[in-house]
Amino acid sequence: MSKDFVTLDSLCDIVNDTCSCTDCSIGTYVSTESMIPDRGGKTLASTTPMSGTVNNYSIGDVLISNIRPYFKKIWLANCFGTCSNDVLVFRSKSCSPKYLFYVLSSDSFFDYMMSNSKGTKMPRGDKESIKQFKCPNHSFKIQNRIVDLLEPLDAMISNSREINDYLAA
Repeated sequence: MSKDFVTLDSLCDIVNDTCSCTDCSIGTYVSTESMIPDRGGKTLASTTPMSGTVNNYSIGDVLISNIRPYFKKIWLANCFGTCSNDVLVFRSKSCSPKYLFYVLSSDSFFDYMMSNSKGTKMPRGDKESIKQFKCPNHSFKIQNRIVDLLEPLDAMISNSREINDYLAA
């Protein structure tokens, strides 16, 4: 592989830090259903699981729905919480968390995830192949410049969505 690209697993880990579902809070629980398609973030979950285990996530983690990747459900965590086992938790280890979010928000990542998914009716991303996704290998300085360029665009998109929601109501 060229020095211009690295595999995703060199930038981040897919975290499986589990706890009992009794640790879930409706305000910070993320399920595939509470994630909004087309990179829309998340909304409040309607329920939490009654039994079993869930994953923990931390501020700065990138959460992606692993079911039906073509919906492009992704969120950059701004709090600590728990999530469904069908939500992948990516934790930065050698890059800026916001840069990781932008890399994983790309169409090329979701296309890659779909091309390596398993199942037809409810395709599911394959964690081992996801780790092999080729990412641009930028210095922290370049990563921060990319984030500085994209953050204002995200703010404009968020503002436009709020205006559209207001007008629709």
